[in-house]
Amino acid sequence: MINLSDTDLQTKLQRLKDILAGMGSAAIAYSGGVDSTFLLKVAHDILGDNVMAITARSSTYPEREFNEACELIKQIGAEHVVIISEELEIEGFRSNPVNRCYYCKKELFNKIWDVAKKHGINHVLDGSNVDDTSDFRPGMKAADELGVESPLRQAGMTKSDIRALSKAMGLPTWSKPSFACLSTRFPYGQPITEEKLSMVEQAEQFLLDKAFAQVRVRHHGNIARIEVAPEERRRFFDEHLMDEIAARFKQIGFAYTALDLAGYRTGSMNEVLKEEMPDERTTT
Repeated sequence: MINLSDTDLQTKLQRLKDILAGMGSAAIAYSGGVDSTFLLKVAHDILGDNVMAITARSSTYPEREFNEACELIKQIGAEHVVIISEELEIEGFRSNPVNRCYYCKKELFNKIWDVAKKHGINHVLDGSNVDDTSDFRPGMKAADELGVESPLRQAGMTKSDIRALSKAMGLPTWSKPSFACLSTRFPYGQPITEEKLSMVEQAEQFLLDKAFAQVRVRHHGNIARIEVAPEERRRFFDEHLMDEIAARFKQIGFAYTALDLAGYRTGSMNEVLKEEMPDERTTT
């Protein structure tokens, strides 16, 4: 039993449970992140074997994330189905347009629906929360068009709510840094290739191996722009560490390596869009 003194959290959690109970069965788009893990745990507690976690493998999804997702599902005890959803094969995706995520999510959710229908499941869910409506999220349009439901958002849950409840439930993801697929590391309009995705994955893994917690390596042609959590920036005063990173990134294929002085923040690649399309967060 969760012991929380925050009645608002208790109310939201009960609302979520009621929403899920009313569904009877559900297929969850599962990435292994904070939100989808919490949603899967609650759904499995409520619906038991009538819940299925579906994970898509692709070149934009790092191997480390996939392995963690598989382990988490084992701990929760839910059924797990793995599908292939290779974004680079989707027409229009490689050119990296502003609405790139729309194409990706449309392909993904169509494939998840196919699996759900084969198993007699009438609801497909994603882990988006209230905070996701404050940024440019074209993938949410695809979800709406295909009838994908967002029970965390319906229950009024924010990311901080989900972390607090995850901690109370003993989920190891409660403090997991936010993650987004590797395609988000490229400025809009810069073509995405397997080689570039591999470069980003290797660079980020190197920083994670150096014990950085929150990491993004943005790919700007031959320049790597590193974003780490604001409180981790001070580590770059270590000249030996900087030399190590610069040398490794050069091996990976980057001619230059730069540190973003502002540190990591969600949706930094969308900052150039703020003035151009301020009212189109979820409509394109």
